[in-house]
Amino acid sequence: MPDHSTEVPRLSWAEVCARRLERHALSAPSEDTGPAGIVGAMAGTHAQVMSAAELAVGLRLAGATRTDVREALWTEHSLIKTFGPRGTVHLLPARDLPLWIAALSALPVSQVGFSDDVRMTPGQTEEVLAAIGDALRDAELTIDELGEAVVRRTGPWAGDLVMPAFQGMWPRWRQVMHLAGMRGALCFGPGRGRKVTYTGPDRWLPGFVPADTRAALTHVVKSYLHAYGPATPQRFAHWLNAPARWASDLFASLAGELQRVEVEGAAAWVTAGDTAAPSTPPRGVRLLPYFDGYAYRVGNQPPGLLYPGRAAERVLRGNFQTLLVDGVVAGLWHQRRSGRRIDITVEPLVDLTAAQRDELDHQGERVGEILEARPRLTIGVVTVGGHA
Repeated sequence: MPDHSTEVPRLSWAEVCARRLERHALSAPSEDTGPAGIVGAMAGTHAQVMSAAELAVGLRLAGATRTDVREALWTEHSLIKTFGPRGTVHLLPARDLPLWIAALSALPVSQVGFSDDVRMTPGQTEEVLAAIGDALRDAELTIDELGEAVVRRTGPWAGDLVMPAFQGMWPRWRQVMHLAGMRGALCFGPGRGRKVTYTGPDRWLPGFVPADTRAALTHVVKSYLHAYGPATPQRFAHWLNAPARWASDLFASLAGELQRVEVEGAAAWVTAGDTAAPSTPPRGVRLLPYFDGYAYRVGNQPPGLLYPGRAAERVLRGNFQTLLVDGVVAGLWHQRRSGRRIDITVEPLVDLTAAQRDELDHQGERVGEILEARPRLTIGVVTVGGHA
């Protein structure tokens, strides 16, 4: 991939951390961006645990609470909850959904890790995807209702209980449920009591159609590099769960729009011209929820730099809620809710200064505000394991 100048810009690890904090609105919460803008700046927000997604977005918005995120999802529909990068549940900006769906649809289809008697043929896969889209076109259905609709439109084979799941078996069709979200046939609907519902994104986005594939892939690469860069094609592939060779070819095809830089002597890429770093070093204490700190690791940074010292053995190998100090992982935390109270336990792995300890207390208060509860923060050992 050619350079845009003979002088390759060089960035220090501290400058990369400062860029990351600033672009994720973690150096200071955004005063003038709504939930959709924050999610766009993050290149999507992991939402497998909805309370964690609400906290991830709320921490980046001055004065926001989980109610603001819920209104963006279920009232304004400026956010869409669906299956995104890595086939996992994400929040994505509604305005960018045509681009994301086109890009995710262009990913090489990986072989599902099921045996031949469980796996569907390519023809069956397309039949199920069409059935899901048809069933959800004008409806909000629970998983059981959707399953019945899929079987009616395909045949009994789609409902065969052949997929091991938790302590039971799931019907065959569910192995491509994430693919239905990535293809734009499905997204999450509002809860029906305690039950999750699914619907079609075109119900909230009239005229929804996927964007041009080239434009969509360019958008996703540049969104990723803005949020997580400088990065390499290999790290992009890991973040998107795509083949490394495919990602390398994609970066090569965008050579005229990307620029090579060096981070601590290692080659990486940014969007052309996007080489600036904040003038101040990375500063701040932040409590990142489940999957937020994990996204930091999957998104880009080398674990040896992002998880220095004891953090490498204590936090790296699990999906913990992380304590971030000056842009790197410096501990872990856990919260337990009981009614209107949240007990927060923080386990720092470094010595905190008096100013950092004061900032940690403010972060605990902010967590309580976002989750609309009364917080009580203590320093101690986190005894629970990482989230699955």
